[in-house]
Amino acid sequence: MDLVEARELWNPEPGWLNTASYGLPPRPAWDALQSALAEWRAGRTSWEGWDASTGLARGAFARLVAVPTTDVAVGAAVSQLLAPVASALADGARVLVPDVEFTSNLFPWLVRPGVSVRTVPADRLAEAVDAGTDLVAFSLVQSADGAVARYDDVVDAARAHGALVVVDATQGCGWLPFDGSRADAVVVAAYKWLMAPRGVAFAYLAPALRERMIPSAAGWYAGEDMHASYYGPPLRLASDARRFDISPAWFSYVGVAPAMELLESVGVPAIRAHNVGLANRFLAGLGQPPRDSAIVTVDVPDAAAKLAAAGVRAAVRAGRVRASFHLYSTEADVDMALEALV
Repeated sequence: MDLVEARELWNPEPGWLNTASYGLPPRPAWDALQSALAEWRAGRTSWEGWDASTGLARGAFARLVAVPTTDVAVGAAVSQLLAPVASALADGARVLVPDVEFTSNLFPWLVRPGVSVRTVPADRLAEAVDAGTDLVAFSLVQSADGAVARYDDVVDAARAHGALVVVDATQGCGWLPFDGSRADAVVVAAYKWLMAPRGVAFAYLAPALRERMIPSAAGWYAGEDMHASYYGPPLRLASDARRFDISPAWFSYVGVAPAMELLESVGVPAIRAHNVGLANRFLAGLGQPPRDSAIVTVDVPDAAAKLAAAGVRAAVRAGRVRASFHLYSTEADVDMALEALV
């Protein structure tokens, strides 16, 4: 499906420029969710059909970030998926993080006893990696201002010093192409650019990293054969990344699987060109140079109030208006915002 065809699957109210807070579901995702809810309400089916969406979504995520499906765990939130990574660090480990990192990729390291955390400006992260660094954790795209990380530079620096790499790709996965297999862990909350209901998160966990981790939240869904893992010992966990799964919120996965299939159909490079093109149209209208992100921030006096009065929904982060653009965003949305601000 091309981008023009795909865009017919949304009908949002004009002025939604806040995908960095939450994404809007395409019609197939919304319909699938409503159908599952109707089945639940009437009690006319078993859960296995809903759960099939978890496998479909896991596979779609693996393809989006270019990793094997067997290396992907499913969960509910970024911090939950990072917790066993933090627990696997040795006492005395040193973690390097950007100084304005979203706290879901900061608190798991700070809360770990015996681990020290050093912060530096995000654009200096690669240069700050040294022989004393055990793990580098950063966002692929910064939530506060949309800055895109120098992903390959940071990974290269980490590899040169034997450090692990953990990437929160929540604000990039779905519009920004990247090779997740270069990292040791990639975590994504899916309710933004993957347009899921809340309660869906994914983690790529490299095999070498998994060997150091304990699946302390393991339950029946982490079993090698989940249907044979309902009751009693012995421990019989999956041999791959599924051992770090938690039992999924079925309806959220029912809602995300069609959305991710649509992203795959359109193609992330085409989505990136569309999103960044609209972001740059917005910046140009304010007399600012183009950037390479679907998330942009601007300083305009009384901007939040002006946008609200015009019916434009954007966010305020770090004291600045943050606008974000996705498949369903239009030039008319951009012009609506510019008319309010200029």
